[in-house]
Amino acid sequence: MTAFAFTFAGQPLLALPTGALFWPDRRLLVVSDLHFGKSARLARRGGVLLPPYETRATLDRLAADIANTQPEQVICLGDSFDDLAAAEDITAEDHARLTGLMAGRDWFWVEGNHDPGPLTLTGRQLPQMQLGPLIFRHIAAEGGEAEISGHYHPKARLAGRAAPCFLLSNPQRMILPAYGAYTGGMDCADPALAALMGPGALAILTGRVARAIPYPYAGSRSSRPRSSSLPR
Repeated sequence: MTAFAFTFAGQPLLALPTGALFWPDRRLLVVSDLHFGKSARLARRGGVLLPPYETRATLDRLAADIANTQPEQVICLGDSFDDLAAAEDITAEDHARLTGLMAGRDWFWVEGNHDPGPLTLTGRQLPQMQLGPLIFRHIAAEGGEAEISGHYHPKARLAGRAAPCFLLSNPQRMILPAYGAYTGGMDCADPALAALMGPGALAILTGRVARAIPYPYAGSRSSRPRSSSLPR
């Protein structure tokens, strides 16, 4: 599997083609906006009926990323469940699968706007966290620190195809794509994202192929960083 290698706040990071972020020096895997239980939440509220397989599909993706990176720590950057009822109603099979992935790792649940309350799972829940120079939170905030967040589900379009993407504005801000199987997205040129990122930002596309494709954000004149194979 290939990944997109870049440096953020002086730290070498890898954007994986699945939408996860890996910090090799810390053996840390970061995912955002899993939205487990979205189909059940929509059905519960009389919305569109979707096949109830998104939790399984997202867990499959997460299991593959964990197998490939062997992280010692995992951060879920909020909206891990589509609402609190989804956290309570997770099936026994999916609960066992998730707890198996968590076993032997330091696991952190950053609170999101969909799941602000306590979870019935192990791991540590907190509003945000800091590791070294990096702040991890669900929604981007004003401030001078280097932050990594989610929430906006950014997508970018290249050659007529839209794909979830990382948004990167060195040295201050990075926004991860949504990791969940049934999540929608916001165009990276949307004014809300443009205001957060500013000119010179990059969108790093994800996709089915095993590489992340750099894509210049509106106004960017930056050179394209290199791609890199994921270290084993």
